[in-house]
Amino acid sequence: MVTASTLYVVPTPIGNLDDITYRALEVLKNVDVIAAEDTRNTRQLLKHFAINTQRLSAFHDHNEKQKTDYLLKKLQDGQSIALVSDAGTPLINDPGYYLVRRCRESAIRVIPLPGACAAITALSAAGVASNRFCYEGFLPAKKKGRQDTLQSLLEEPRTLIFFEAPHRLIESLQDMISVFGAQRYVVLARELTKKWESIYGAPVGELLDWVQQNEYRQRGEMVLIVEGYQALFDDALPKVALHTLALLRQTLPLKTAAKLTAEIHNVNKNSLYRHALNSKQDQINGS
Repeated sequence: MVTASTLYVVPTPIGNLDDITYRALEVLKNVDVIAAEDTRNTRQLLKHFAINTQRLSAFHDHNEKQKTDYLLKKLQDGQSIALVSDAGTPLINDPGYYLVRRCRESAIRVIPLPGACAAITALSAAGVASNRFCYEGFLPAKKKGRQDTLQSLLEEPRTLIFFEAPHRLIESLQDMISVFGAQRYVVLARELTKKWESIYGAPVGELLDWVQQNEYRQRGEMVLIVEGYQALFDDALPKVALHTLALLRQTLPLKTAAKLTAEIHNVNKNSLYRHALNSKQDQINGS
């Protein structure tokens, strides 16, 4: 049962409709109004579960502030409202913040339901540190803004989570290489929970090559999970490993030398690679 004068924040599936919860269905069936980011998308979801679609009300980025007053009045009059986005948890890169804020200021009860979220779903399968992470939404569309944002995150030690659009994926990966370096580990999660779901991780230079090999790898809903910056301290790398790296670099490319050294001494390949790059940069600066 739903409660009068209550705003329910209701997550919806990000792909597979079976991921909706029983509680979410119960709320959607019984509230007075369903405030939807795109009524066309939500109407399809409701029809699939045989839920009345006549209570839909459009609530999106372009009308959020104006529509908030309308919805707030209904809540104050005793009606219940479910807030949904096109997919996933509302407010996560979707409209709703202003409405929730006004409800709390007006002592209107807000009840959040747990459910699907593409960012967390991707993180859970990425195989990178998940104890500390930060969600950054979409990178800026223009190159300078994108590179400035990445530069500001260059030494962020937490795992980074981004959403990305298919038509900007290549440019974003190229800018990550430019700012973070080709060895920063990145996971691309595509079409999560759908038929063509794909999760692939590699140093971003290799990831870009992998993506460009097949145009289908550049399609669909995307999440990028970026390994956080690991500050390099020479003392943290065994001297014997640094000695091996130095010897191998005399005859092998840096990437190969770092990989072999990591296997021989069981140390982090990326740390060895960054150490070599930093040492080279120090020599350039000192010359």
